[in-house]
Amino acid sequence: MKIGISACLYGHKCRYDGADKKNEELLKALEGNELIPICPELCAGFPIPRESIEILNDRVLTKDKTDLTQQLYQGCVSAFEQIKDCDILILKEKSPSCGVREIYDGFFTGKTIKGSGLFTRYCLEKGIPVLNEEDFM
Repeated sequence: MKIGISACLYGHKCRYDGADKKNEELLKALEGNELIPICPELCAGFPIPRESIEILNDRVLTKDKTDLTQQLYQGCVSAFEQIKDCDILILKEKSPSCGVREIYDGFFTGKTIKGSGLFTRYCLEKGIPVLNEEDFM
């Protein structure tokens, strides 16, 4: 299978804080598949490190309320072009880009709410199945 995977889960240090979320157990389970690491935030041109972002009322905002919705949307379109022929995507839960069922609340409190990231929504609209790292295990 050809599987798109959040670049941070793959081990790329592309998160807002310059870290990764490499998931060795997941990568081991995916051995033998073609993996395509992808980060819509990097495709949007966001730097590493960068201010964290959250979704509030369908707007992608920094803590000081700078609206990055359009820029991230363009990153999602660009990222999709790289994974559009994948059979499935495995994306990082809670991310404002890649969260599948849970994202941060938009108030930078550290609390999560039910919801999906912008890239997840875009890919689902385009018909690509999306799981989070826990769903696959």
